[in-house]
Amino acid sequence: MQIRPLRLGHLLLPSNVLMAPLAGYTCYPFRMLAYEMGAGLCFTEMVSANALKYQDRATKRLLFTTEEEPIKAVQLLGGIPAVMEQMAASELLAEFSVLDINMGCPVPNVFKSGEGSALMLDRKRAAAIIRGCKKSGKIVTVKCRTGIQEDEMFTAEFARLCEAAGADMITIHGRSRSMMYDGRPYEREMELAKAAVSIPVIANGGIFSVEAAERMLSQTGADGVMIARYGLEHPFIFKELTGKACEKSPLEVVTEQIDLANRYYEETFVLAYIKKLASYMMKGRKGTKQYKERLHGSGSLAELREAVELIFGEGTG
Repeated sequence: MQIRPLRLGHLLLPSNVLMAPLAGYTCYPFRMLAYEMGAGLCFTEMVSANALKYQDRATKRLLFTTEEEPIKAVQLLGGIPAVMEQMAASELLAEFSVLDINMGCPVPNVFKSGEGSALMLDRKRAAAIIRGCKKSGKIVTVKCRTGIQEDEMFTAEFARLCEAAGADMITIHGRSRSMMYDGRPYEREMELAKAAVSIPVIANGGIFSVEAAERMLSQTGADGVMIARYGLEHPFIFKELTGKACEKSPLEVVTEQIDLANRYYEETFVLAYIKKLASYMMKGRKGTKQYKERLHGSGSLAELREAVELIFGEGTG
């Protein structure tokens, strides 16, 4: 697999292996872990432009970052060009140099509201949103799908629209909206999109191993790959792909995530986040099933640490 720095606007990303924005997971601590492991770029969780407009407290928490984060990238969801333009240029996003526009979310309530993948059906509005966000001076990227229905895909055409509107990069989830998160990604659609534009194209979807990442790049000719759920299950995928040195054990990783999250978030958030992350990371590990109930029943950080030690300590795995 060809791992290399990736030019994105005025930035040079250290690698072309990216971490996807994942609701409920890609908070500040996890992004810092992914960067440490070798990810070239990590995005915040999906942030609603409408919620941001009304200063929603929970939404603002999604934007938490510090000076320690190497590159700050936010993903914005919205379907109203004026609101997207306003929020892209707002002080709330001032710290972020990269803004990704969500044009791929397949969830029914998002689609029905004219946001996410629904924008792929409204080319005029999609282009207006990209142009409006570009006025912020930020690097603007787009994450989309191969189309809406499996029998009618238009990936290359939509990629050209994004480039013409000013997008600096496009990430393609290789499934249609109707496929949701299942089924083999359409590598051919991503290959056609790559051939249709000159901006970087990132391939995403169905990457659950080093071999799958290598095959994805080989089949699509994409400029890089974006890891999603497998990054939660096996954060070490980034160092395995990039060759970055990191000798930490799973126990050290989870313990450091607890410490970092506890430094910046309230205890209830830390408990919820670590339980979700640990649940992903314990998949496939032998001898951990008996501790699952203890993990999810943890009501304090002390109990959480004890459960994590039992799951990821010596003698398990």
